[in-house]
Amino acid sequence: MSHIAITLQASAEQADLLIAQLSDTGYEGFEEQADQLIAYIPEADFDEALLQSILVPYGITYTKETIQQTNWNAVWESNFEPVLVDGFCGIRAGFHPPFTPAPTYEIVITPKMSFGTGHHATTSSMIRLMQHLSFEGKKVFDFGTGTGILAILADMMGAAQTDAIDYDEWAVNNTLENIQTNHTQHTTVWQADNLDAVTGTYDILLANINLNVLLKFMNDMRRLLVPDGILLLSGIMPSDEQQILASAVPAGFTLLEKIEKDNWLALKLKAGSKE
Repeated sequence: MSHIAITLQASAEQADLLIAQLSDTGYEGFEEQADQLIAYIPEADFDEALLQSILVPYGITYTKETIQQTNWNAVWESNFEPVLVDGFCGIRAGFHPPFTPAPTYEIVITPKMSFGTGHHATTSSMIRLMQHLSFEGKKVFDFGTGTGILAILADMMGAAQTDAIDYDEWAVNNTLENIQTNHTQHTTVWQADNLDAVTGTYDILLANINLNVLLKFMNDMRRLLVPDGILLLSGIMPSDEQQILASAVPAGFTLLEKIEKDNWLALKLKAGSKE
């Protein structure tokens, strides 16, 4: 599957806003560089008129390039750098040397198209929230797993069962590869774009997606959690907090903690008793 790479000359503040908007319209991966944002979307999903309508208020022009699937490794390897989150979790590619000193957990991923290399503020904030939770013996669900980083970390932290889904076949295949690379034993991943077929309940649910998806599936996420279960979510901006809580509280969630980084927000919520 070929992808379109859109290169935008954008400030850091503009990049945050654009990522939020573009992720809602099918863009699956982003690279933030100095005064530049590169956004990736499957060629079949690219709508140039829609892109132009998003960019008009910013006065931003763009260039586009078609990238064949076979070129993804070269694209990512040229830009991917190791990430260390608080000395707790290190994320690197196989072509990088191990971290020194070693973090508590080290995840090795193949840097392909799937979102979730640890570079983005949403992923690192989710990891920071995970750092202070006990996963030992827990059942965990990762909604929109991307590269599988959060599911793999949950497994490493002692989860008895970690189930993960993503709507994108590329992400599922990438996660399967990363599970094998990291020798995680309790993680299962499959392709799905909704939670309809997911039954049973979980102790912890991870959802690093985007505002619209989180709002759409808030009740389903509550359905999948045991009483007092924990929901960690991100992919939203501080200005989205009230809208998220207006959906989460009636669904039975209570806000416990929030982390803000680079104009992105991550929330920790607790599920109440089901009536």
